[in-house]
Amino acid sequence: MRYQISGKQIDIGAALQTHVETEMGETLAKYAGRPTEAYIVFSKSGHEHVAESVVHLSTGLTVQATGKDPEIYAAFDACCEKMDKQLRRYKRRLKDHQRDRPDPVEVSGGGSYILAATKDDSDEDEQVSDAPVIVAETEAKIPSISVSEAVMQMELANSHVMVFRNEKQGRINVVYKRDDGNIGWIDPHDAA
Repeated sequence: MRYQISGKQIDIGAALQTHVETEMGETLAKYAGRPTEAYIVFSKSGHEHVAESVVHLSTGLTVQATGKDPEIYAAFDACCEKMDKQLRRYKRRLKDHQRDRPDPVEVSGGGSYILAATKDDSDEDEQVSDAPVIVAETEAKIPSISVSEAVMQMELANSHVMVFRNEKQGRINVVYKRDDGNIGWIDPHDAA
């Protein structure tokens, strides 16, 4: 397992790094048999320390948690406790998917764009385009997983939408949280 432990404008000592690796390792060993990498970032917000963690599992799942406390060790312990609760809640589902999947999830690349809104200028000399300007472009990973795994990953990441390649049909699908609290699933069919 690969750890990346860093601090935003604060120094992270060797003792804290050892504590993080030990505690995170114990938590993940209980519930997730094959974690691949963990990112832990410490920062300070006012009088509180903030510990944010993101763990990628070989099954394609991503688990995120955040903890806050005036003490930096207690902030990490709160973060680790939240991650423990998330993994405990999904333990049975995680074990079922890991048992059925002997190999890691296939991941393909995809573009992710952030579009800026256009300004409404009353100056008639300038030509205003109908298309928004792209202000940021990143690469996103699209896992090849089942629908239930996509819903689980979306919930673990506390996200509102998840784009994935449906491993049964091989098509790009989307699951999302609806306003009524249910989960929506978009499965586009090719026109025959």
